[in-house]
Amino acid sequence: MAYIPRLKEEYKNRVISALKEEFGYKNVMQVPKLEKIVVSRGVGAAVSDKKLIDYAVDEMTKITGQRAIATISKKDVASFKLRKGMPIGAKVTLRGERMYEFLDRLITSALPRVRDFGGIKATGFDGRGNYNLGVLEQIIFPEIDIDKVNKISGMDITFVTNAKTDKEAKSLLAELGLPFKKN
Repeated sequence: MAYIPRLKEEYKNRVISALKEEFGYKNVMQVPKLEKIVVSRGVGAAVSDKKLIDYAVDEMTKITGQRAIATISKKDVASFKLRKGMPIGAKVTLRGERMYEFLDRLITSALPRVRDFGGIKATGFDGRGNYNLGVLEQIIFPEIDIDKVNKISGMDITFVTNAKTDKEAKSLLAELGLPFKKN
């Protein structure tokens, strides 16, 4: 028997039926699903120190369980001493089993470690059913050893769904376990 992540199993068994009931979908294929999670991080100081990109890529690889890639600048910006083609960040795109595993770790172990955590804001939706979440410190993830961190920095996490509206996407993410703030 192949391994199936806990949240993927929960999506199949509970979330689909809950969303069908809430929105009145006729077909299972109409129910929105999570397509990918993109974790990205900008490293502005990498213009002067190239090793910072390697640190960022290594940390993102540890956090997500998938090899991160360095992102490069698309154009020259003289005021930032930035040239086209210079590495300025890192990103990872998660799909399938790794996506559900990362989401599970984010919900159960990383977000509860945030100081004074009262839920995530529901204002991060873009109008097309995608949600953006900013994390201020990478040390909330248990994979990161706080003694080996050279600089505390944040990252952006984007949840891409195939939902048509923000309301459907919020219901999907709430059913999967993301702790949204109560108004």
